[in-house]
Amino acid sequence: MSKTDVVEAYTPNFEGWVREFHEWQTRIGFDPAWLGDYRFEIRFDWDSAGKTIEFGDFEGMPKWSRRMQIPQQNIRDAIINMISVQGDTEFASVEQQNHLLATAPTEYDRKSALRIMCEEQRHGWQMAYLLCTYFGEQGVREAAKLLERNAQDGTRLLGSFNAPIDHWLDFFCFTHFIDRDGKYQLKMLSTSSFQPLSASMGPMLKEESFHLGTGANGLRRIVKAGVIPVSFLQKYINKWVSTGLDLFGTDESTSAQWAYVYGVKGRYDERESEQEADREHLNEASRGLYFDELKAEMVRISKGRKEGEPELYIPSDKFNRGIGKYSSEMYTVTGEEFDGSPDEYQAYLAEVLPSDEDERKLMEEYMAPGVEWIQYREWKG
Repeated sequence: MSKTDVVEAYTPNFEGWVREFHEWQTRIGFDPAWLGDYRFEIRFDWDSAGKTIEFGDFEGMPKWSRRMQIPQQNIRDAIINMISVQGDTEFASVEQQNHLLATAPTEYDRKSALRIMCEEQRHGWQMAYLLCTYFGEQGVREAAKLLERNAQDGTRLLGSFNAPIDHWLDFFCFTHFIDRDGKYQLKMLSTSSFQPLSASMGPMLKEESFHLGTGANGLRRIVKAGVIPVSFLQKYINKWVSTGLDLFGTDESTSAQWAYVYGVKGRYDERESEQEADREHLNEASRGLYFDELKAEMVRISKGRKEGEPELYIPSDKFNRGIGKYSSEMYTVTGEEFDGSPDEYQAYLAEVLPSDEDERKLMEEYMAPGVEWIQYREWKG
């Protein structure tokens, strides 16, 4: 079998889903003509998936390649849930972002964003294929829901994927911070005990690297252009980092523990780590690696700033959190306990996060037509 196996034949259940998919594209305003010669394909990398379960209570046993090989219904439900959440985020991001194509600052950015949206749809297409092909009527129902929920209505499963992406600065922050979280989620599923899921991750990870690279390069080009002040840009970094950290889930998560026990979802560094997994703090461990990676990336992005501008930084992992032990607690961007009343803290947040006035200034001044707010880059694809 080839390194990357492309599936061409579809089941009747999936063919029915494909018809619904085309209706979804029309409903959200994504013109299929934008795809050009891009084809949605089902891609598996069976070699990278491996044949034996790599961790958890079933370690050493053959990976499950069919539904009936999965030993318990609750494990099947956990796998279906993992696939459904992943697919939900892929379609949500297209709903959030496709309107930006009409206002791209350069042809390079328009084509980069369009490539991302094509690949996100392929990823969702792949997850729907798994549900329809391997999980019977239950899978068909969950695949249908992938197209019924909508970010524009606020009904997607994860909060970040209901948040408006109003402009290109949000887009670059989203692809840098949220798609980077996506890379972590994909890699944690790449060792899954359900072989069709783990085999899906290799091709998806290769495509995902372009998505988060687009975000990092976009922010770097904004900094180098020097039109948007670094202190202003910092507010948007503060906004998106906290929601990216929340995407890893609750601390001491029992669902993460059971997913590990079942071998369904591993650690980000499962194959590289020589340490025994701390099953009670799996989300925290992956979140910590993500946080360290963000800090290193921001050092690189900040190097392009103009002389005299402050250095960009990643806010504390305690700041503005909605999930976990710091949820709803009052911490500053530097991680210190806020010494003041709740009302005073809200006033502080208004200073360090984007306000309505900041949004107005961004669109009417910094990113106004004719303003070269981002370093030009030519498309060579």
